[in-house]
Amino acid sequence: MIKNKTVAVVIPCYKVESHIKDVIDMIPEYVDFIFAVNDCSPDGTQAVLDDVTKSNQKLVILQHDVNQGVGGAMITGFKACIEKNIDIVIKIDGDGQMDVSFMPQLIDAVIDGKYDYAKGDRVKNRKMLEKMPAIRRFGNLGLTFLARIASGYWKISDPTNGYLCITLLTLKKLDLTRLSKRFFFESSLLAELYFTGAKIKDVQMPSIYGNEKSNLSIWKALFSFPAKLVRAHLRRLRMQYFVNDFNISSVYLAFGVPMFLFGVIFGFVKWIHYAKIGISAPTGTIIISLITIIMGFQLILSFIQNDMSNGNPFEGDE
Repeated sequence: MIKNKTVAVVIPCYKVESHIKDVIDMIPEYVDFIFAVNDCSPDGTQAVLDDVTKSNQKLVILQHDVNQGVGGAMITGFKACIEKNIDIVIKIDGDGQMDVSFMPQLIDAVIDGKYDYAKGDRVKNRKMLEKMPAIRRFGNLGLTFLARIASGYWKISDPTNGYLCITLLTLKKLDLTRLSKRFFFESSLLAELYFTGAKIKDVQMPSIYGNEKSNLSIWKALFSFPAKLVRAHLRRLRMQYFVNDFNISSVYLAFGVPMFLFGVIFGFVKWIHYAKIGISAPTGTIIISLITIIMGFQLILSFIQNDMSNGNPFEGDE
């Protein structure tokens, strides 16, 4: 317990037999519960966890009979924390890449800073960013931009960072069934946090890159994440601007997108038509296409400006 708040750490475990004991041993004394979720790991992870329980009474082992992915393991851990009414829940990975000395900063953000969710950030600090492998750095920057658009948290960085801290109240507001069970978990969590009105905090911290092997393929993430983020973005627009509310931004979006698409499609079709018959397109046709493209684009820009400035619960980083 810290500052009269109960604290639990959830660790998704898959192929971490070489690191998990050291990770658990480094967890601070003020942590009340440690939930290690064995996600049907095929190695000796379970044997190591069983051995650790002999000396660590805080450790609770949760098991999956079928591999569900990091998100599935975290959903199981979240449910266990809700059942025990844990005030603050922290996620760390079992591969030793997360420095537990930064845990107090995450906790302070949600207790003293009154944030609902705090997460690690490896990219705001240039020195920290340079320590990240080049391919991860490139992929992270690209995914950060897409995640900002999708989630509505326009200032967030390092959206795939799995070092996170969340309050019980916020956890209870989440629709856990909508969280991704695989490596898209952290990004899907951000998207769902937006609907709870959660205030989030980025806490700068480094990652530790050793001899551990990541289960996430960077190239697979770069090809699969964008489509998932687009779906999350479309859902956010539908829910925020047409289901839960309707305001001037909704008008910008409802008229801007159709006008822009009409101008582009109409202009392209007419250009093909007149090119085939070998004559120049009439001035009126060109004007109709250009005007609708320009007006549509202006409305879309106005929508984006409003979306970035209005209703964003994000407040900063440290």
